Amino acid sequence: MRNQSKLHSVALAAGLILLSSSLFTLQAQEQEKIAIDAKAVTTPFPHFWEQTFGSGRAILSLRESYRNDLRTVKQATDFQSVRFHGIFNDEVGLYDPDRQTKNPGLAAQAANDASVYNFSYVDQIYDGLLANGVKPFVEMSFMPKKMASDPNAAHAFWYHPNPSPPKDYAAWDAMIRAFAEHLVKRYGIDEVATWKFEVWNEPNLDFWMGDPKQATYFELYDHTARALKAVSPRLIVGGPSTAQAGWVAPFLAHVKAENVPLDFVSTHVYANDKAEDVFNTHEEIPRDKMVWRSVEKVHNEILHSAFPKIPLIFSEYNASYANEPNITDTTYMGPWMANNIRLCDGLTESMDYWSFSDVFEEQGVVRSPFYGGFGLLAADSIPKPSLNIFRVLHKLGDRRIPVTSESALATATENDGLAIALWDYAPPTGTGPTYTMPTGPAGPAKTFDLELKNVPANSAVELWRVDEDHGNVLKEFNAMGRPPGDLTQEQIKRLRAAGEMAPAEHLHLKQGKLQVTVPAYGLALVVVGR
Repeated sequence: MRNQSKLHSVALAAGLILLSSSLFTLQAQEQEKIAIDAKAVTTPFPHFWEQTFGSGRAILSLRESYRNDLRTVKQATDFQSVRFHGIFNDEVGLYDPDRQTKNPGLAAQAANDASVYNFSYVDQIYDGLLANGVKPFVEMSFMPKKMASDPNAAHAFWYHPNPSPPKDYAAWDAMIRAFAEHLVKRYGIDEVATWKFEVWNEPNLDFWMGDPKQATYFELYDHTARALKAVSPRLIVGGPSTAQAGWVAPFLAHVKAENVPLDFVSTHVYANDKAEDVFNTHEEIPRDKMVWRSVEKVHNEILHSAFPKIPLIFSEYNASYANEPNITDTTYMGPWMANNIRLCDGLTESMDYWSFSDVFEEQGVVRSPFYGGFGLLAADSIPKPSLNIFRVLHKLGDRRIPVTSESALATATENDGLAIALWDYAPPTGTGPTYTMPTGPAGPAKTFDLELKNVPANSAVELWRVDEDHGNVLKEFNAMGRPPGDLTQEQIKRLRAAGEMAPAEHLHLKQGKLQVTVPAYGLALVVVGR
């Protein structure tokens, strides 16, 4: 009996080993079959994720490094507008009622110099954008100190903008009118009427010191919107520009009740925002669902308001607000971005990624190129994986083809071809501001078996990738030992080269079929010619 029991135990152990081995094989690689019909009924697929980007504050746009990065992202995405804080900050020099620079020998010059407004830097800022084919998305912030109800108020950002209300709304209204009149005079109403004017930034957080916050922000919005429309009814104005998808329903009720002009709704969310703050619940919402859930929430609030067709713009969002190097600096952003696009399509007019460049100083002067910054390019114009992710996603067509997969987007391209995004999402590891080198893959690879119908059976295929081994500058940076502080010119050169987009693989369908394996945190794009 003991021997039989021992043999039984050995057999059972062997079976468990085989089962464990089988399960490990399944875990090591997942497989999904996807059928795509090139002649299926499509729906419009505007590239809503690459229309507008955020950036560091207004004055930074005068730097050549900022403009170099602007041109790089424009070439990659053809984005149309850029949003930043601080066009009214004192460093821009717009408002100063105490200017004493009159030249008594020149009456016209004296009259001009005596003005409380100085548009010199405003013009250079907007001229620089327009010269590069990018329009301003005008966030009207923050308060000039000499107009502020509390001149000593200072936000915690490194450059300490003033978040207090105006001490005199007549002075605020006059500045808004003068600002708008100047823009119309300089650029023409046909141009400025294509810009969007957004009132303030995240008034439900510490960017606004009005008390009570909501009522005093509504007062600010009312004055600002009416002052703009007094210059021209063609100017486009919106708000409430809140964090955490907040205040939209009461804001819409307010502007309806008070008959205040409103052309679009704007709000923000980050994927690591808490459910308590966004939904007033105690759910655990994962990062790959938070943005979509928030967009859907606000979309539904608009549908049930007095303005069911008003455009919705998420004028700021990202996977993290907290400078997490394992998130925003890595290829994790590929599957995260693609999945957000899949889910948010049709719910919002624009989703404005924050931001296009790490020429950015909210937390101070950049000390390391990879600190979890928001930008697509790190300091010294070093491309991050996120830049290549946007390059890949830009290749998607403008008509969406239905697929059942939660890891794919299929589109029709202008030349009657196909562009298919495939990704392998895995939750982030090592989150937080401290980077730890990864010790292994984030999860199992995923193999896609594509069956493409109504395309030539042996069509040529381009396969573009962004993953650990493709378009990933961090692989080289890690190989360098993640050098702290300033980089040498040679290191910068190496990192720029390592961050370039990987060239396409050239393949062919085999009887309409193609197999593509994507690693965890990987994004691939299949382009099929016709």
